[in-house]
Amino acid sequence: MRAIAYSETGPSSVLQLVERDIPQPAPGEVRVRIVVSGVNPTDWKARAGGAPGRATPFPEVVPNQDGAGVVDAIGDGVTGFAVGDRVWVFLAAHERPTGTAQEFAVLPASRVVHLPDAAGFDLGASLGVPAMTAHRALTVHEGGPTRLGPGALEGRTVLVAGGAGAVGHAAIQLARWAGARVVTTVSSPEKAALATAAGAHHVVDYRADDAARAIRAVAPDGVDQVVEVSPARNAALNAAIIANHGSISVYATDGGTEMTLDVRHHFSLNARYQFLLLYTVGDAALAAAADDLTRALESGALPVGEEAGLPLTRFPLDRAADAHDAVEAGTVGKVLIDVAAG
Repeated sequence: MRAIAYSETGPSSVLQLVERDIPQPAPGEVRVRIVVSGVNPTDWKARAGGAPGRATPFPEVVPNQDGAGVVDAIGDGVTGFAVGDRVWVFLAAHERPTGTAQEFAVLPASRVVHLPDAAGFDLGASLGVPAMTAHRALTVHEGGPTRLGPGALEGRTVLVAGGAGAVGHAAIQLARWAGARVVTTVSSPEKAALATAAGAHHVVDYRADDAARAIRAVAPDGVDQVVEVSPARNAALNAAIIANHGSISVYATDGGTEMTLDVRHHFSLNARYQFLLLYTVGDAALAAAADDLTRALESGALPVGEEAGLPLTRFPLDRAADAHDAVEAGTVGKVLIDVAAG
């Protein structure tokens, strides 16, 4: 089978197209014929490592955490799957040597999820890290909910920072599906159009508007939940718009790794900062996200593509390095790798 692999960290040029034997699933594992592989920022960052030339965690690594395809073989003890099932996968390369940038991937059955018939492989490969992160960000408020579904966020106002990004896009869609009023911040009219297409009720261009005033205009009592990509840059804004008992869910460090908070102000609001990293949230949170995302998929709540607010940029498998470079360069939307025909 064809696979993309690297044996030392560094720039995208360390990625090589290689031929490898088709792996066999062990007990508890599922083999998936990958149709589309999704690329996330953590994929290129793991490949780049702390410095070029440093050792990889395994002698050879196949990158990319997310993907979608068809079940090809099933290991002993696995139930709930059959050969031919359409599936999406997540955290394929987490603490494992091989991800989805290959024609066949073997994963624990717990990281394989049925893909509803109405959902295409592009959509399946776009879930994983961004959608599950968004789910977690929306389910850590002190007043709940811990699960998402229609009505779960009824009466809440959610602010999504960076609504044109992959996590922001999923957060807008999930919050709207769950009944929230959704506000988002963006940095350009083009990104505003994407956030609107994703389903945001109100879009604020923070470069052109007084963001705090614009948000307070539509949420005079404050924002109940913030899905935050840039805590350092947005700390003052969040302090200005967060509601009493509001929650700020931080999933990235764009704009810096240190922030300054007015402790007394946050005391008075009973505000909560919740930091989250999908790779360490635990199996229960991952399983809950997978279940809720499946229901959202079944209801048609998570479309992708430019018309849905998430442009797709795609590359063939032999140009996986270009795909990594595109994500590193900040390509708006989702970068996909076509591995095989559907």
